[in-house]
Amino acid sequence: MKFPVKPLDLLREPEVRETLSEAWKESQPGLTGGHEEGGFIVLDENDKLSVRRWPKGESNLIRVPDHPGCETGGLPIVATFHTHPNTGADFLQEPGETDKRGVRDDVNLKGPLYIGEFVIADEMVYLITPGGAVREIDARAELPG
Repeated sequence: MKFPVKPLDLLREPEVRETLSEAWKESQPGLTGGHEEGGFIVLDENDKLSVRRWPKGESNLIRVPDHPGCETGGLPIVATFHTHPNTGADFLQEPGETDKRGVRDDVNLKGPLYIGEFVIADEMVYLITPGGAVREIDARAELPG
């Protein structure tokens, strides 16, 4: 993969697609009872993309583990992701202001390879850019499973 990477190209990587699909299923999407799942997409020692999952979140909150210098475990972070599994009327599917500020204002998410945070929702996969802008990237149905 050539860097800098385009968001849709990153989503086409088999391990990334499978992990995002797995995170969506594990987040128990539906009208009630879901919880957020997330992780770091990193460039490993062999210059391959791999995923480091975060601890399980709550219904509409997930805590991002420490990632000083836009790295985790000594590996550069290429992207982050989390799910928005709650489809009820009280929940946003698209990234909210807290999501946007969380990416935009995190000084440790400003590495040279970092492209932003994917938010996996019921119908769409969004990307929050490092500057806090939101883009629709792909239909969630395009993820496997």
